[in-house]
Amino acid sequence: MNSFEMSIIVPAFLATVLVLSTHVPLGTEVLRRGIIFIDLAIAQVAGLGVIAAYSLGWEAHGWMVQVAAVSAALLAALILHFTDKRWPQIQEAIIGVSFILAATLGILLLAGNPHGGEHLKELLVGQVLWVTYEQLLPIAIINGLVLLIWFAFREHMKGFGFYAIFAVAVTASVQLVGVYLVFSCLIIPTLATRKMSRRMLRIACGWGIGAGACLAGLLVSVAADLPAGAVIVWSLSVFALAFAWLWRPARVGETGG
Repeated sequence: MNSFEMSIIVPAFLATVLVLSTHVPLGTEVLRRGIIFIDLAIAQVAGLGVIAAYSLGWEAHGWMVQVAAVSAALLAALILHFTDKRWPQIQEAIIGVSFILAATLGILLLAGNPHGGEHLKELLVGQVLWVTYEQLLPIAIINGLVLLIWFAFREHMKGFGFYAIFAVAVTASVQLVGVYLVFSCLIIPTLATRKMSRRMLRIACGWGIGAGACLAGLLVSVAADLPAGAVIVWSLSVFALAFAWLWRPARVGETGG
């Protein structure tokens, strides 16, 4: 592997590690609450904020675009928090409808844009191979704060606090790697480790599965000249299935969790 390929793979791998850092622990809570598609919905709403900013002619990576994305995601979090309290029995359905509404509104906003298809593809699939170190620094700071707040106050985040911190984490991630990979990093490692009862061991294993799968996916993507986001999603699935099959609760003294 030459130096040019390494210069692409290293920042891309660091980007996936940053996404995994927050999404693995948050994913365990999402699975526990049974609101699996909240990540997709909020990521899509954050993407809608970015699309709205594009439509206004704002600079693609300017701070106003970030404000628009975070504001849209926090508004979605507030609405979902309200619906969770008001209609908890249909919360998953409401999350699904929110995703569809945000996705279709994004399409409508870009209908007259000659580059609309390109913008949509970038938000969904991501451009992880073209991530720069300059993009990683602010995301690292945001994710560090998210992790600090989550591990310090997790037991007290029963209401809007969870939705808000989730919205911030997703917004930071979706512009790096796209909606599909964000959702995969949240759910797939969490599913692989669901039989583990010790929370921190479960999170650590989820990080390991995710990091290994993302690195393997990036290497295959570069070697085969395939879209990185799609390859990593499949790599995550393969690694997760292998771990779930190899992990034997009865052998290691773990029980279902």
